[in-house]
Amino acid sequence: MPETLRDDVDMHNSFPEVQLPEGRVLIIITGGTICMRKSENGLVPARGFLKAGLAPRPCFNDGSYPEPLDLVIDDAGTRKAVQSLRCPISAYERRVRYCVYEFETLLDSSSIDAAGWDQIAKCIYRNYQLFDGFVVLHGTDSLAYTCSALSFMLHNLGKPVILTGSQTPMMELQNDAQDNLLSSLIIAGHFMIPEVCLFFNYKLFRGNRSTKVSADDFEAFASPNMPPLATVTSTRTKVQWDLVYRPTVVEPFSIQTKLDTAHVACLRIFPGIKPEMLDAVLRLEGLKGLVLETFGAGNTPGGPDSAMTRILADAVKRGIVIVNVTQCLSGSVSPLYAPATVLGRAGVVFGQDLTTEAALTKLAYLLALPDATPEEVAARMSVSIRGELTEKTRTHFEHPKSGTLTPELSSLTALGYAIQSGNLQETRDIIRGEPRWLLNDADYNLNTPVHLAASGPNIEILRDFVAQGASVHLRNRSGHTPLYLAAAAGRREHVEVLMEAGAHLHSDEMASARKRAAEGNGDGERELWALVTGQTDGIEKVVRN
Repeated sequence: MPETLRDDVDMHNSFPEVQLPEGRVLIIITGGTICMRKSENGLVPARGFLKAGLAPRPCFNDGSYPEPLDLVIDDAGTRKAVQSLRCPISAYERRVRYCVYEFETLLDSSSIDAAGWDQIAKCIYRNYQLFDGFVVLHGTDSLAYTCSALSFMLHNLGKPVILTGSQTPMMELQNDAQDNLLSSLIIAGHFMIPEVCLFFNYKLFRGNRSTKVSADDFEAFASPNMPPLATVTSTRTKVQWDLVYRPTVVEPFSIQTKLDTAHVACLRIFPGIKPEMLDAVLRLEGLKGLVLETFGAGNTPGGPDSAMTRILADAVKRGIVIVNVTQCLSGSVSPLYAPATVLGRAGVVFGQDLTTEAALTKLAYLLALPDATPEEVAARMSVSIRGELTEKTRTHFEHPKSGTLTPELSSLTALGYAIQSGNLQETRDIIRGEPRWLLNDADYNLNTPVHLAASGPNIEILRDFVAQGASVHLRNRSGHTPLYLAAAAGRREHVEVLMEAGAHLHSDEMASARKRAAEGNGDGERELWALVTGQTDGIEKVVRN
């Protein structure tokens, strides 16, 4: 959905008679405090959250009770119709329609493990083409670990996945659950932020940059080494588009499962720690990786010839990947001080500004990749693959701070003309000279440059946009995706490029597309529409084990 919706109140008022396409969001409930109820044994996760927790609240239910939505419930592609609800119309003149998928066994936060992460990832994968965004309800204790794990498990993510929870159950009179869930729904249904995020207390954080900082405050999470991606205020949601991480690999969405954390460990260095303690951990059967939480900028007791340094160096030689992260809430591990440099020479990886949660889950993820070697894993641990650590050389784009018709519209108009004329070099010059994220911007019909390029004459322009990370999932004011427009224009090569990048038809477009596939003029047109509709038939087996 167009990123320009964040501030464009004036634009919306110019089209009051047009109902914008509704955003569709799947809420995945794993358990946690947010859906708990009182019992004789204390708070326990309870089923039936949509009926008991959401339907009675006007902010989650406008009373329209729309038709059920389909959910894919297994790897065979079996669909089940479930009740859906709509939120009232938002300040952006858009409604969010949603349904709920509950884990068969609801979990307390402390009970989540790699099997639970697989279950979440597979649910998102199965239903990826049916929804515009996903909200995962989760307990807070291990929430940062799950956010980090999912950020690595979900490859080439093109839609928002927002994890949230609460410090107090929704069923309590005073709670933070309602605001956290409602804001997560609005963001997932309105803004195309293609990241795994964590929302808490009016802030949207990058998931793998987050950590829990309080056991009882409503401000339970922080992102010490990176500002929030978005902040919810009394008037609007302010998105920092220049911070949003976008995939630039032209491949469809897929998942990596089996992040077995049993093969990795975490140890915190403390004054007086005995080297034998460290050695005992490093000799655990089956251990492949260790996250070492050190002092300050990466320091440990002893020098280059100390027992601790020798133990670490020997473990590295045995093929164990050791990552050095700081115990401090903010800051980075670097070779600033001699002790940290000594560890680096021993083969310990500088974890830079990784959180412990991100370091542990990234290590598990890399070790689970097919044919991974300790050397390759160690090298990738200090390189950003999902925005989890600071990468100073990465180019950022600043999105416009208002919807005013100024040079921003001029740049978008000029880009539109360049696309129409098929001038690849001119499109590149315009984008290079515009210091904002122009490719997901939209005109008055909510057509992005990708919509225009999807039916434009030059396939290389479309390839160029997709390679730069432009979204292929945004819909225009008529509710159409770039893939639909490419098929309608009869541009098969454009269709293939878009599908290769993970594009698919929105569920609202399927009926029209299937009719064209059956009744089109000529075999070529029918074949093209059959191609774009066939992608949603069944579940494509690209889950990477």
